[in-house]
Amino acid sequence: MEVQRLTLTIEETTKLLGIGRQLAYDRVKTGEIPVIKIGRRLLVPRSALEKLLANPTPVNFTPKSSN
Repeated sequence: MEVQRLTLTIEETTKLLGIGRQLAYDRVKTGEIPVIKIGRRLLVPRSALEKLLANPTPVNFTPKSSN
């Protein structure tokens, strides 16, 4: 019987999201990626990450004009 962990490390989160380490830490600082801190470790709750991915924030892309 395999037990699924409730939290992910930042490195595991970067692999799942397909983003770089620095971008992940930047998004942690802004609160875009939720974390809990245990000692010196930052852990991403799996449920919070799943919720984030299930309900993405719409982004309004404005094309740049070519002058």
